[in-house]
Amino acid sequence: MKSFLQGRSWLLLSFATFLILPHSAFAAENAKLLDLTSHWVGYVSIFLFVVAYALVIVEEEIHMRKSKPVMVAAGVIWGLIALIYAQQPDSEYHHTAGLMIRHNLEEYGELLLFLLAAMTYINTMGERGVFNSLRAWLINKGFSLRSIFWITGLFAFFISPVADNLTTALLMATVVMAVGGTNIKFVSVACINIVVAANAGGAFSPFGDITTLMVWQKGMVEFQEFFKLFIPSVVNWFIPAFLMSLAIKNGQPQANSDAAELKEGALVVIGLFLVTITMAVCAHNFLHLPPVIGMMTGLGLLKLYGYTLKMRDRRTFINTTSDAEGSAGVKVEGLDRRKPFNIFQQVERAEWDTLMFFYGIILCVGGLGTIGYLNLGSQLMYGDLGPTTANILVGIVSAIVDNIPVMFAVLSMNPDMSQGQWLLVTLTAGVGGSLLSIGSAAGVAVMGQARGIYTFFSHIKWIWAIALGYAASIYVHLWLNSAMF
Repeated sequence: MKSFLQGRSWLLLSFATFLILPHSAFAAENAKLLDLTSHWVGYVSIFLFVVAYALVIVEEEIHMRKSKPVMVAAGVIWGLIALIYAQQPDSEYHHTAGLMIRHNLEEYGELLLFLLAAMTYINTMGERGVFNSLRAWLINKGFSLRSIFWITGLFAFFISPVADNLTTALLMATVVMAVGGTNIKFVSVACINIVVAANAGGAFSPFGDITTLMVWQKGMVEFQEFFKLFIPSVVNWFIPAFLMSLAIKNGQPQANSDAAELKEGALVVIGLFLVTITMAVCAHNFLHLPPVIGMMTGLGLLKLYGYTLKMRDRRTFINTTSDAEGSAGVKVEGLDRRKPFNIFQQVERAEWDTLMFFYGIILCVGGLGTIGYLNLGSQLMYGDLGPTTANILVGIVSAIVDNIPVMFAVLSMNPDMSQGQWLLVTLTAGVGGSLLSIGSAAGVAVMGQARGIYTFFSHIKWIWAIALGYAASIYVHLWLNSAMF
């Protein structure tokens, strides 16, 4: 009976998917939009978004998970938008809210699945002892805390152009937490360094950040031109990293008496992770598919390998227990209470609060965009301030509002700009999120990973150093690539 119900559930899910997907294929840009920026719905939506974001900022003080207020705000905002469109006499408006929210859900769906695959790999590598072994290696090599600060920052900067900034930040933050132990000050500063480095490293690669992917897919910047942002990106990370390193005492990590060893299959999991990243890059670069296709295929490979680990563990535990019973004549209690490897336990350990937070943010900002606020802001900036000032402000705004909808608004407006200006807005949108912990996907994810240690307020203490790197990187780009303006 249970299998029958499971089969019926699968059929219902498949049928629902068949019905929903054709609607998602409608082009959102063909929807007729109302200007609600001066309507009461617009004002209420702005108020709800501000209140929800304020609750996110004080998460540590009120002990309420950050996903809760933004998810509620998103539902109310879209409910108000749909209500207004449903009341329009012209029937062409009746389906606009549905078309627009499906467009936002499609963006979120890709992000959700991408992050779920990445987090599952990271959790699995942690369960196989990869990070504990790396921690032991760093300690045994005699690296000081300051050296580890620089090593993890360098890894974050150079891995993020391939593995994307969020995945890289999660990986390096896990290493820092393992090495730092109870040294909260070191872990906090090292996490800030990792977020800044990952965002800076992602800015000079089409694969390093969602915004760079958007610019590349739109055809505004050619593939090879992104690498002209390499030196400005280095400057963006190095200046705050140098200043923060001065606050780290050059001591040694805390000694750990626990033996750190890799479990069986750990190296295979690392290899599968590298293969998965390669598939994500190739899927986008050569097959013109969303990178999430490569990530989910890689997650499928990990699940298949997880099955072999589970079956191997079962045989090992059965044989071990049988040998003990045979030699002792009775079953030895507590001989091996470990359970066989279960890949779904690693899926369960994903940072679901962070994933739900992204849902709320993407739908909230998508709702404000449907109301007309994002286009209005872009028009005021580029029309009145000029492209250079506007592009610098884009980075500052992206530290408060997610850089994805901000970049989407810029691309939608398609201002007449030189290649140098398009590279400038790519740089600022990529690294501007480093100004605040909630300004980038990497920062938000690390906040979830290092909960209570890397927080909004611990990050904002170093905003002055990050701002210096932000300003210096812009100056270097304007000087180094002046021929492109």
